Parts: sequence; structure tokens; C-alpha cells
Amino acid sequence: MSHVFHLVDVFAERPYAGNQLAVVLGADDLSSEQMQEIARETNFSETTFLPASVPPGAAPVRIFTPAEELPFAGHPTLGTAWVIRTLLEGASIDEVVLELGVGPVPVRFERDAQGEIAWLRAPRADFDQTVPHDEAAHLLGLTPGDLDPELPVQAVGAGHAALIVPLASRTALESCRPEARGIAALAERGIEPYVYFFCREPRSPENDLAARFFFDANGVREDPATGSAAGCLGAYLLHHRAVPKLEHRMEQGVDMGRPSLIRLRGELVDGAPAVSVGGRVFHVARGELL
Repeated sequence: MSHVFHLVDVFAERPYAGNQLAVVLGADDLSSEQMQEIARETNFSETTFLPASVPPGAAPVRIFTPAEELPFAGHPTLGTAWVIRTLLEGASIDEVVLELGVGPVPVRFERDAQGEIAWLRAPRADFDQTVPHDEAAHLLGLTPGDLDPELPVQAVGAGHAALIVPLASRTALESCRPEARGIAALAERGIEPYVYFFCREPRSPENDLAARFFFDANGVREDPATGSAAGCLGAYLLHHRAVPKLEHRMEQGVDMGRPSLIRLRGELVDGAPAVSVGGRVFHVARGELL
């Protein structure tokens, strides 16, 4: 059976920027192994799969990287919700709920002067182990002076885990080149092989933060925009009182030619971070799997 798919760019401010996503429709007849093969074929950071008939309420969605299935990821959630709302539902609703491996995740659509922004509420954050700065620098190909001394290197999970690595400068961010053996050494400590570097020196004066994300998927890859890790970072900043409130714009993907803009908002509610992650979505292609 053939399957229609749509390509969208998420966390983009224009087409052919942001993070690419393939959304495959009518995937009821595909096995998990076939979905994994298709995700490997597209070779995007993630590919998502929808059934032929999207039921009312929560739409069941499966997310695959080229190497594995994920219970949650940010840009696939926003991009898939956009496809459901705009292409399948005719933009007649303001909220789409996706049924993911972490449970139901609502995505709301808001308008501003430039168009629409899709927002997801990040899952509740868990704060895991910290890594001493000197050890983290050694494993990740940095020097201890590259790290921000005011903040810890810490594993944070919010639907999907990431090691948050605070850097002291944009120069340090631009020089990041983690290797597989360093990420593997972190994994041996029980830390998921996903590393999110950030600094408080963005290129654009309109923005507040800059970030880069590296992950292990058949070799170390860089991701142009990472909503799940952005949710972890937002929770981390609130948890460590690095910001009193989140109303931030964050650059990512610039170093790899896919400029992305991730919006963060949130605050502490009863002492716990409540974070939303937002971005624009652009439809760039439609095709058919044979």
C-alpha cells in the first residue's frame, strides 16, 4: 500500500530552515520494523506516523529517529499537530492532542503579527545526576574554562532526557564537537546519549539564548532544533533560579545552516517548573511512499 507523506520545517522562521520532519499518513498497515526502515530512509532527526483515520480526542502518533523509536520529541509533536490541524482538519481547531509514548500532549495554536506559533506544554521535568565540570569538559572535548561556572552540568528529563551543558561564551558553543566515545562514556554513567549545549550570548540581539544539540544515532549527529531538550533547558533554568521567569527566544541550528528559533515561556508553579515550547511550522513538500 502506498502512503502519502508531508515534509514540514519546524521551529523555522521561513521555509527551508528549522528542523525537517516527515509525517507519514495511513500507517496502520506498517510494522514497527517498516516504520524504522522508513525513518532511516528519510534520515531526518525524526519521522512520525499517523493512522489513516485520526480519531477525535487524542491522535495516536509514533516517532522514530533513524536509529530508534522515541516516546516523545518536541519538533515532531509540533509538526505533526500542525499537519493534523492544517492539512487534515482545515485549520478549524485551536488545539490538537497527540497520544504519545509519554501520554497525551496538547498543542495549542496562537496567532501573532507574523502568523501562527504552535505551543506544547513540556512534560514534568526530573532532575538527575550532575557531572563535575572538569569531567564533563574532558568527555565532551572542551576545557573547564569553556563551561559556565555558575550553573551545573546536569541530566534533565522532560518526556525525553538530555544532558544540559552551560557554556560561558558563544565561542565555546561554536567550537563544540563531541565525539562518540565521550557520549558513550556518559551513557556508561547512566546518562542518555543526548547533549544540549547552551550559552547566554546569541548572535541576534533579538534573542536571549543560543544552543546546539548532539545525539547518537548511527554516529554522532547534530540536530537543528530540539523541542524536547528546550523543554528540559527551560525547566533547568527555572529550577536553578537562573531566570525569574521564562519569556525567551533561543537560536539553534545556525552552525549547520538550518537557522531555527525556539520560544520558551514558563514559571515556577508550587515550586515546580511549568514550561511551554513554541515555534512556527512551514509546509515544504508532499509525496508518496511507494
